[in-house]
Amino acid sequence: MALWVEKHRPTTLDKLSFHNDLTQHLRQLSSSGDLPHLLVYGPTGAGKRTRIAAILREIYGSSAEKLKVSQRVFETPSRRKMEINLISSNYHIEVNPSDAGIYDRVIIQDLIKEIAQTQQVATSSARKFKVVVVHEADALTRDAQHALRRTMEKYMGNMRVILCSSSTGKIISPVQSRCLLVRVAAPSVDEVVGVINSVAKKEGITVPPAFAAQLAASSKRNLHRALLMLEAAYVKQYPFSDQQDIPLPEWEQYVGAIAKAALERQTPAQLMGIRKQLYEVLTHCIPPTTVLKTVATHLVQGVGDALKAEVVHHAAFYEHRMQSGQKAIVHLEAFLARFMSVYKRHQMEL
Repeated sequence: MALWVEKHRPTTLDKLSFHNDLTQHLRQLSSSGDLPHLLVYGPTGAGKRTRIAAILREIYGSSAEKLKVSQRVFETPSRRKMEINLISSNYHIEVNPSDAGIYDRVIIQDLIKEIAQTQQVATSSARKFKVVVVHEADALTRDAQHALRRTMEKYMGNMRVILCSSSTGKIISPVQSRCLLVRVAAPSVDEVVGVINSVAKKEGITVPPAFAAQLAASSKRNLHRALLMLEAAYVKQYPFSDQQDIPLPEWEQYVGAIAKAALERQTPAQLMGIRKQLYEVLTHCIPPTTVLKTVATHLVQGVGDALKAEVVHHAAFYEHRMQSGQKAIVHLEAFLARFMSVYKRHQMEL
C-alpha cells in the first residue's frame, strides 16, 4: 500500500495545483522543439521532483512513467568498486551521484558520458535527445561539477541535463550559466491546506479547517511533510478533532531529546552520551545538516535572548565546516560541545 504522498503525487503539468505561472512556463518549455539544460532549485517539499517528472511526461508521454530500478557498479581510479542505484526509462535516467561521496566525478564521467554518446533508441520519439536527471546536484564536488560542465558542452545534441538542488549557492557558475534556472518556491500555507483537503477528499475522509491549518503550519510549508503528518494523524485517531495533537516523526522527537540533554547538564559524560545518540540518528539515514538545524532550533528555543544569536552563529559555522569535511559526526559533536561550553559559562555568570 503506497503512502498518500506518493499515491496522490501529480503526474502531469495539468494536475499541479499551485504555482500556475511556473506551470505554464514549464509547459511552454516542454512543447518547444529544443529544451535547454535546466537547474530546478527550491526548498524541500516544494515539488521539484514532481515538476521534473511532469516535464518528462509532457515531452515523452506515458512511456516516461515506465520506470525500472537497477544497480550499476563503478570502479574508481583506486580500483574501489561502488554500487549506485539508477532509475531509468527508455528516454531518461535519474541518478544521485552524491551517494558516491568524493568519487562522484567517476559517475559523471562514465555514466552520463555513456548516455550522452548514445542516440535515442525510439526513432518515433518526439525528441531526439535523452534526459539525465541529477538529484542533489548541490552536493556534488567541484571536480564532478567541472566534469559535468564539459559533458554538457560536448553532447548537447544528444542529451539534456536537469539538475535538482535545494539552492544554487554550491553550484559553480560555469554550470549555472549553461542552464535555465527554474525556482520552485515553497507553497503558501493556504496552498498546503488546499492540497491537504484535496488528498482528504480522494481518500474519503473529512479534515476540520482548524486542524488542516494546524497541519500546514506545523509542516513549515513542506508539502511532503504535511501529507505524511496527515496520514500519521489519520492512523492515530480518526475522526479528527480541532485540538488533536499532530504526531511528529520519531527522529525529530529523538533529536529534541538530544537538545534537551545538552540543556540539562554540561559535562564530558553527558557529551559522550549525546555522541551515541547522534550516531543513532545518523545510522537511520537522517541527513546531518537536517540534524544540525533541528538541534539548533531546539537549543535556540531553550536559551535566553542573550544567547540566541551566539547559538545561531556557531550552528552556521559548524554547518559550513560540515560541508567541507567528510565525517559529519565530528562537526555535530563539536557544535554541541561548543554550545555546552558557552551555555555553562553563561549560567555561571548569572
